[in-house]
Amino acid sequence: MSSGGMRTEQDSMGPLPVPAEHYWGAQTQRSLHFFPYGQLMPLEVVHAFGQLKAACAEVNRDLGKLSPAVAELIVAAAEEVASGALDAEFPLKVWQTGSGTQTNMNVNEVIANRAIQASGGVLGSKHPVHPNDHVNLSQSSNDTFPAALHVAVAIELERALLPSLQALLNCLQAKAEAFAGIVKIGRTHLQDAVPLSLGQEFSGYGAQLELGLQTLRAALPQVLQLAIGGTAVGTGLNAPPGFGEAVAARLAERIGLPFSSASNKFQALAGHEPLAATHGALTVLAGSLFKLANDIRWLASGPRCGLGELLIPENEPGSSIMPGKVNP
Repeated sequence: MSSGGMRTEQDSMGPLPVPAEHYWGAQTQRSLHFFPYGQLMPLEVVHAFGQLKAACAEVNRDLGKLSPAVAELIVAAAEEVASGALDAEFPLKVWQTGSGTQTNMNVNEVIANRAIQASGGVLGSKHPVHPNDHVNLSQSSNDTFPAALHVAVAIELERALLPSLQALLNCLQAKAEAFAGIVKIGRTHLQDAVPLSLGQEFSGYGAQLELGLQTLRAALPQVLQLAIGGTAVGTGLNAPPGFGEAVAARLAERIGLPFSSASNKFQALAGHEPLAATHGALTVLAGSLFKLANDIRWLASGPRCGLGELLIPENEPGSSIMPGKVNP
């Protein structure tokens, strides 16, 4: 099926040449042609898709909709996607047709062809693993894409952002205690005001950060509710009863986060309120961090003609023309 570094893949619109060295298929190739601009789909979303497709295959197997042999092939390939081993196979941009269909199919095609290769088959043959009939079984782009977004956001919040914020909060609280006995001038509109301690000032930074943490944690339970099982429009057409609940349970086991099935799939497919709320919480947090960083920049200004109240580490030269200058 391959010649001149290309092989022929087929989708519902007909045959199309694709690079022989890659696992993606015709739908991915079409999207590359028509949507070549913009940033790449974040790999965190791709990795979440890998976890989701593995969980779906396991549930389809348990429900008797996939043979154990085909499910094993899908799960193994999907876990490679989740681990980042196949990152080079996901070239699509965030700008594409609605509902994330092209990214969902990119994942389906890569998993199917990697599974075919592992079984000794021919890439593009769709045998013994078909991207739609097997990898996408009981699913739609309309429920997998929002589910993968939620999984990706939940993982990044729980494993990256929240622990980092907690570490920063601990540092600020320690500084508030260490600076408790240092009295300084307070300022409003950069003009001298009444005194306070440097510890009190830093306690304010810590409290701002704590509010941001609380707001993010309050948004997280909604993010953990997944659209999977709603399929195309929320009715669950072509998915067996209980599919969404079973997939959410498998994802919870796989990832270690308490995912659940959204109680109303129509909302979960048609709206993005949980992610919008999380975005709002991130905006609050960004404002707090910006204020903290700007205050420290002012307080460390100088060293001769600025405020000069704080000394910050001299990490790198701050100018190509002024020797000795250091920037915050």
